[in-house]
Amino acid sequence: MKGTLLIQLILLLGAGSMLFLFIWRWHTAHTRAWKRIAFFVFVVANVYAVLRPDDVTWVAHHLGVGRGTDLVLYLLVVAVSFYALNTYMRFRSLEKQVTDLARAVALRDAMLLNSERLSSGQLSGGHLVTESLDPQAEVRSTASSSS
Repeated sequence: MKGTLLIQLILLLGAGSMLFLFIWRWHTAHTRAWKRIAFFVFVVANVYAVLRPDDVTWVAHHLGVGRGTDLVLYLLVVAVSFYALNTYMRFRSLEKQVTDLARAVALRDAMLLNSERLSSGQLSGGHLVTESLDPQAEVRSTASSSS
C-alpha cells in the first residue's frame, strides 16, 4: 500500500505541475479554446484515474477492454496520434507562411532594385521584373520594347 501511495503522489505532483505550467503560461500559449478545455479535462481525468484506479478498470470492462491500464494505453495512443497530426499540420502551415513571406520579400526587393536601376540608367541583362506582386510575375525584355 505504501508503494501505491508513493506513485500516486508522484503522478499527482506531475499532473499538478503540468496544470500549473499551463496556467502560468496561459497568455503566451496561443492555443484554441477547445484545446485548452481538452487539456484541462485531460488533467482532471488524470487526477481522477490516479486517485480511483478501480473506476478506470470498471470503465474499461464496460467498453470491452480487459484492464484499466490497457484502456489508458489505448487512449494514450489516440492522444499521441492527434498530437503528431496536429504538430505536422501546424508545421506545414508555418512552412507555407515562411515560403509566402520569402516570396513577397524577394519580389519587393527585385522591384526596388529594378526601380533603382531604371532611375540610374543601369539595366543589366536587358530584363525588368514588372511591378506585379503576383508570384508568377511577368518578365519583359526592355530590349524588345525598344525595337
